[in-house]
Amino acid sequence: MNPSGTTIRRRLERVEETLSPFAARSTNALRRTDDPAEASGYRPAYAVDVDRIINSQAYTRYIDKTQVFSLIQNDHLTHRVLHVQLASRIARTVGRALGLNEDLIEAIALGHDIGHAPFGHQGEQILSALSKAAGLGPFRHNIQSVRCLDTLEKEGKGWNLSLQTLDGIFCHNGESHDVPLSPDPTKTFARLDDEMRRLGEGKRFAPSPLTLEGCVVKFADTISYIGRDIEDAIRLGVIKRGELPRECTRILGETNGTIVYSLVTDVITHSSGDEIRYSDEVAEAIKALKTFNLKRIYRSPAIKAHLGNLSDLFALVFENCLGDLRKKREGSLIMEGFVRNMTPAYLDTTPAEMVVRDFISGMTDTYFLRLCPEELRPHVIHLTPSP
Repeated sequence: MNPSGTTIRRRLERVEETLSPFAARSTNALRRTDDPAEASGYRPAYAVDVDRIINSQAYTRYIDKTQVFSLIQNDHLTHRVLHVQLASRIARTVGRALGLNEDLIEAIALGHDIGHAPFGHQGEQILSALSKAAGLGPFRHNIQSVRCLDTLEKEGKGWNLSLQTLDGIFCHNGESHDVPLSPDPTKTFARLDDEMRRLGEGKRFAPSPLTLEGCVVKFADTISYIGRDIEDAIRLGVIKRGELPRECTRILGETNGTIVYSLVTDVITHSSGDEIRYSDEVAEAIKALKTFNLKRIYRSPAIKAHLGNLSDLFALVFENCLGDLRKKREGSLIMEGFVRNMTPAYLDTTPAEMVVRDFISGMTDTYFLRLCPEELRPHVIHLTPSP
């Protein structure tokens, strides 16, 4: 590192000296292998992780991945790329108020959904069923997000991100709103790998993040989508604002802006030391609101009726790709668009079914549909809000 680089790095490190005693420090970042690029540069470790994530190919594909509403013509619906940006902004606001490391928060938030399958949670459920039928165990987007950044990117070499970032990504979902969340500072790469293995085999448990920053992102994920999904559903005429549960709107408000503000304020106010939490009243309200969203939005026939053959299409694409891979058909999309660019180490150690799952999970919605026969593709619909 040249003298000017050393000076810049020291200035950046001094910022961390003002953080909470419970905050993650870049000097404690752990990587699977030594990283000369980080050691010779002036960026703190978690800032390096942020830059690597946003420059990954998978991050670019966020722009055409469903958040909730698939194949519906409306330019103002939330897509996955906006969701992770909202989650990052919310988590950094909470983290700043609590004196935490915003670089680590940003890295976790921007990478947390990078392994999501096309067509959102419905696509995840379909791909999971196919995975289990193929003997792979269930598909979990949080595991795939880590796998994508740690194993698949850079032609199968991965980005060598820190344990703190990868663990936060892995632990981001499955939050319980009625209990405080504290970090588990004893976690290691071996623990992370074991937890991902067990969850990938279908075991049921809720891993705790290594850092308080990971805990904040876990909360911010829900805060970023719960009100936003309501606004999208109202825009499409799936629900009306007056139908929101009174016990929720009384406490949280009835617009995305007021809901986010209420939840962020409550988290900042009631979190202390090494735990992140809501007040009891707000925890009950958000639980009730999630139940409402599940029933009236996520399971609404209005947004799923036109996706009736999506399961058949996933099965068709999976089988076609598996056949092309096993027969090594030159010119096929999986051979040219994925396998040809991967390292021999990845190809030699990864079952064919897993290679296909890695390929499909990384697809955008549009790319997936291009692999389907045109006559079988679902149609884009336009939902018009009722007066």
